[in-house]
Amino acid sequence: MSSSPGSKSSGKIIPEPYEGVFSEPWSLSKLGRVAAVFGPAAIVASVAIGAGETIVVVRAGAWAGYDLLWLVLLSVIVKGVFVTYLLGRYTAVSGEPISQRLAQVPGPRGWVLLILVGLEMAATGPLWAAVARPCGDLLHHLLFSNPTAPIDTARELFIERCLTTVFILAAVILSLWLTYEKLEKQQVIICGILVLGTIVGTLLVKPDFAAALQGTLAFGQIPEFPAWAPEASREQRGLTLATTFGYVGGSVLGYIVYANWISLHGWGLTSHPNADEIRRRAAAGRPADYLPDDPALVARVRQSLAPLKWDVGCGAVVLWLVSTSFMIAGAAVLYPLLENGELNDAFAGWNLLTDQAYIWRNVHESLIWVYYVCVLVALWGTLQAFPEIYSRVIADFGAAIRPGRQWSQYRVQLWVSLYIIVSSSLVIWSDMQFDTLTQVVAFLTTNLAVALSMLAAIYLNFQLPPAYRTRWWMLLGGILSAVVLLAVSLTSGIGVWQSLSSLR
Repeated sequence: MSSSPGSKSSGKIIPEPYEGVFSEPWSLSKLGRVAAVFGPAAIVASVAIGAGETIVVVRAGAWAGYDLLWLVLLSVIVKGVFVTYLLGRYTAVSGEPISQRLAQVPGPRGWVLLILVGLEMAATGPLWAAVARPCGDLLHHLLFSNPTAPIDTARELFIERCLTTVFILAAVILSLWLTYEKLEKQQVIICGILVLGTIVGTLLVKPDFAAALQGTLAFGQIPEFPAWAPEASREQRGLTLATTFGYVGGSVLGYIVYANWISLHGWGLTSHPNADEIRRRAAAGRPADYLPDDPALVARVRQSLAPLKWDVGCGAVVLWLVSTSFMIAGAAVLYPLLENGELNDAFAGWNLLTDQAYIWRNVHESLIWVYYVCVLVALWGTLQAFPEIYSRVIADFGAAIRPGRQWSQYRVQLWVSLYIIVSSSLVIWSDMQFDTLTQVVAFLTTNLAVALSMLAAIYLNFQLPPAYRTRWWMLLGGILSAVVLLAVSLTSGIGVWQSLSSLR
C-alpha cells in the first residue's frame, strides 16, 4: 500500500503533516493568527463566569479577604486545565468522539453518559435560577426602584420573578437562532470585555497586591470566619469552601462538549481526510487498531495538539484573571466596610448583584452603570450558551448509546429549551434561597459530575496506545485533580445533606 499522507499502511492511518499556524516561524503577523485560534475554551470560560465569579467569589472575598485566592487558583488548575485538556486531548489524538468510547465502558451501554447528563439536568433548574434571579433583582432595581415610595415586598418580589422569567425566556428563545460560529464569536468578545473590565476594576480599587500574592500561594490555608460572614457559611464551613471551589469553573457538560467543539475546528486527527473511516474503525475496535507505531508519525499527531494546548491555556488564564479579580474586589472594598461596621447584611437574599454597587461607588459613581451593563451581558452570554451545550452533548450521547437512531440537535434543543423554561420557572417561583440553590448546583454538577468526568478523562487516556498517552506529569496532575475533586465532592455532598435536613 501507499504510505503517502492520508492513506493506510499495514492497516494504520497515516497522519497528515501538521501545517497549522503553530508550525510557522514566529513573526508579528503570526501573533494575530495565533490569538485567533482561541475559541472553544472561550465558551467554556465565559459560561463558567456566571453566578460563581460575579456573586459567590465576590462574597467569599468580602468575608475571607485575600486568603482564599489559592482556592480560586486550585479550581482553575484542576478544571480549567486538567479536566478540559485531557477530555479534549483524547478526541484530538484518536479522532474519536469521547461519547463513542465512554459508551463502551463495561456495564450497561452508555451508563457513564447517562449519569453525567442526569446530574446536569437535575441541576438545570437551580443553576438557571441562581444565575438569572439576581439579574431579575438587578433589572428591578434599575427599572422600577423608587427610594421615596413605600416598600411593598410582595409586589417587588412578583416583579423580580417576572423579570427573571422574561430574562430566561429571551435567552432560551434567541439561542435557537444562535449557531456555534456566532456563539463562539460572541463569547470571545464577552471574554475580552470581562478580562479588560475586571483588570481595570481591580487596579482602580487599589488592592493590597502583597496580600493577594500571599493568599494565592497559601494553599490549604483556611481563614477565620468573621462575624459578618453569612450565618450559613459559619455553620457549614466545609460546604462553603466546596461551593466556592465548585463555582469557579462551569458545570460538567461545558467540559464534555469541549471535545465536540474542537472537532468543529479540525484539531488533531479530527481533520484527517479519512476522519469518517477513523470513527468507524474506532467504534468497531480501539485506537490502537489504526494509530501508527512509527515514532515520526506519532510525533505528527502530538504536534497537531498545539492549537488545543493554546486554547486550553488561554481559557484557563481568562477564568483565573476574572475569578481572581472579582475576589480581590470583594476583599479590597467590601471586607473593610464590613469589618468596620459601615456595611451591614451585604449579599443577603437575591440582591447580590445590586449590592456590588458598593465596590464601584467607592471608585466613582459613573462606574456603577459600566459594571451593571457588563455583568448583565456576561450572564446573558452564560445563559445563551447553555442550550447549545446541552443539546449538542445530549444528541452526541444519544448517537453513541443508540447509533441506529437519527438524532437531530435542533429537535433536541427544542425539548431541552422547554425543560429549561419549566424547571427554572418552578425554582424561581418557589421559596428556595440562593445559598441552597448554589450548594445543590455545586454538589451535583460542578463538583461530583466534574469529578466523574475527570475519572473518565483518565480512563480515556489509557484507551490510547502507550506512545500516544499524555506525559507522566500531566497524567499525575490529572490523578491528583481527580483526588481533589472527589474530596471536594464528598465534603459538598455531606454538607448539602446536612443543610437540606435542617430545612425539614
